[in-house]
Amino acid sequence: MDSERLLGDFLRARREAKAVEEVGIRRVGRRRTPGLRREEVAMLAGVSTDYYIRLEQGRERRPSEHVLEALARVLDLDSDATEHLFELARPRVRRRQAAAARHEEASPHLVRLLHSWQATPAFVHGRYMDILAANPMADALYAGLGHRDNLMRMTFLDPAAREFFFDWEQTAYNKAAMLRAAAGTDPDDPFLPKLVEELSAHSDEFRRLWARHDVRSTGQEWKHFHHREVGELQLAYESFSVNSAPGQQLVILQAEPGSLSEHALSLLAGLVARDIARSGASGDPRTAPEPEAALALPGGPAMGGHIGVPSATWRTRW
Repeated sequence: MDSERLLGDFLRARREAKAVEEVGIRRVGRRRTPGLRREEVAMLAGVSTDYYIRLEQGRERRPSEHVLEALARVLDLDSDATEHLFELARPRVRRRQAAAARHEEASPHLVRLLHSWQATPAFVHGRYMDILAANPMADALYAGLGHRDNLMRMTFLDPAAREFFFDWEQTAYNKAAMLRAAAGTDPDDPFLPKLVEELSAHSDEFRRLWARHDVRSTGQEWKHFHHREVGELQLAYESFSVNSAPGQQLVILQAEPGSLSEHALSLLAGLVARDIARSGASGDPRTAPEPEAALALPGGPAMGGHIGVPSATWRTRW
């Protein structure tokens, strides 16, 4: 990932995704490339073709606010994509940390909060969707899936995810767009290129979606799951920024009151309570067994890795 080409790559991808009919241009003859031509974008945005070409080629990286607003209008960018466009043109200065120093961690207070929700799946993920902490309900919800250290790997690299996520295509699109938004203007972070390279090497669908340069923010949406033990669940997926740890997101999944999904969640809670009783654990992270024993709860064997939660809490990764 070349930081000097991010703005140009984004503009080119969005230009090629825009149909000429959408901007009132009549299609005449055969077009060698999809979407709008460079000169068409330049004309509609009120800039010279040469200037726009320099933007796409990375030779001009500081367009004015007026130009950015015009490009957002021509390319019909939504609020997330427009914000991303401005960020690419006005990158924030980030403090670079040595690769070995990178260590995302959910705070003990947040982990205790997760474990207080005994009937609600909840977890915390980092900037690039590494799982930092999860309560037993979330661990049980995603039980049986592989690559549970990272939501991106889980979605794109585990074949079982296509059955677990009822609408896998939409889930995959959302995850790729969220990662693109989270990546922002920091492509030199050594961990992002490694993750993108791994996903690209093993998933044709990820490569296709990543090349689109679509972006979207986290927030509220509905998720439709097919759980191997309790059946189908439709859950509201709420994501909240952790103010004390920029880049971290607290995710809570809830069912509509009185719905079949609420009943399925109750069944899942019963399975969790049964397994906790069998293991002799209380479910309170302050009195939880050693990490190795805690991982005997729904969720499978210990995963290990560099992302940690303090040893006083559960170190589940999925």
